[in-house]
Amino acid sequence: MSESESSTSVVREVYTPSALTRFVRDLLEDTLPLIWVEGEISNLSRPASGHLYFTLKDTGAQVRCAMFKPRSTWLRFKPVDGMRVLARTRVSLYEARGEFQLIVESLEEAGEGALQRAFEQLKARLAAEGLFDAADKRPLPTLPRRIGVITSPTGAAIRDVLSVLARRFPMVDVEILPVPVQGKDAPAAIVAMLAAASKAARHDVLLLTRGGGSLEDLWAFNDEAVARAIRATSIPVVAAIGHEIDFSIAEFAADLRAPTPSAAAELLVPEATELSRNVARHRQRIEQLVRRALESRVQHLDHLMARLGTQRPQARLARADERLLNVRQRLVHRIEGALDRRTSRLMQARTRLLGQHPTAQLARISDRVSATRERLRVNMERQLDRRVLRLGQLARTLNAVSPLATLDRGYAILFERESGRVVRSVDQAREAGTLRARVADGEMDVVVDPR
Repeated sequence: MSESESSTSVVREVYTPSALTRFVRDLLEDTLPLIWVEGEISNLSRPASGHLYFTLKDTGAQVRCAMFKPRSTWLRFKPVDGMRVLARTRVSLYEARGEFQLIVESLEEAGEGALQRAFEQLKARLAAEGLFDAADKRPLPTLPRRIGVITSPTGAAIRDVLSVLARRFPMVDVEILPVPVQGKDAPAAIVAMLAAASKAARHDVLLLTRGGGSLEDLWAFNDEAVARAIRATSIPVVAAIGHEIDFSIAEFAADLRAPTPSAAAELLVPEATELSRNVARHRQRIEQLVRRALESRVQHLDHLMARLGTQRPQARLARADERLLNVRQRLVHRIEGALDRRTSRLMQARTRLLGQHPTAQLARISDRVSATRERLRVNMERQLDRRVLRLGQLARTLNAVSPLATLDRGYAILFERESGRVVRSVDQAREAGTLRARVADGEMDVVVDPR
């Protein structure tokens, strides 16, 4: 068979551009899982759709990236060109252009963002172990005699600490325990110095400190070994790392956190002038207490001396004479009182006896009879007056209704002579003929004219 015949017998698999890009895309997406990619943003664009398109690059290569809505709206920072980021991506292929690209699922700032995540994870794990429990914190000495400062001997932090300590309490001894406070060798050096200071037991308190810086600069104090070494020391540890807004794992593990190195120095020692004032106040208070105690003892001694003086024979005889005089006076008063009471009772009895004598009784009876007679006379006169008054009232009333009073006013009473009946009508007078008339001063006969 010729060469031309063999070549025509082979079946060729031919791809179109669309099929090839689809095949490569499926191959990439099925083979590679979600991966983290760190790089610098460039060519960032944000169209009206809300998606993000940019390039991640380093010094040797670059790759196109796409972050679709709504994930692009969930970002907690604003991406800009030149920013170094850490992207969680899915490897894919943009078929329209046949370009390799990354589909970004999440995006965070690199460097400090990664360190911050590691910081939070370590903090949560050590807190769960109880390494930061407040109940395990050791109290600081009220007045330390020697302080060990674990820090860089050339940094600004040690100058601030020494300045504050010299100003507030120059009598305290300060030892600088030099360690690197930055770099990969710093954690091991800090751990070794903490262990050496704990073993030497020369210091009353340790100060672990350094000045401010970025999160990477302070990372030596976010080391797990440093935190465990702080808790393992036999000496209380104060930590002041960076500025007031900076927090480190070492500060959470320490017995006390100070916002700055200067503030830590102020917390470690009292102010000398204030301490002097306190000493003066305590001295004055002690002097007052001693003076009061001496005055009380002197007064008690005087009381004892007075009691001792009262125990002498002359004093006892004087007290006995005084008691005898008091008894004599009380006895005289009682006898006089008894005589007075008996005399009073005798006079009362004599008065009652005289009141029971017959002559006195007759006199009292005669007085009662006279009083009764007088009351009877007065009552009789009152009764007689009332009866006379009543009789006059009745006479006036009878006179007012008497027929005789009517006759005095010129009237007359006619009555029949034989029967004596009062004539009350003209007809009765005609029938009678002759009538008898009574006037005020007597009676007379009258004849009736029948007309």
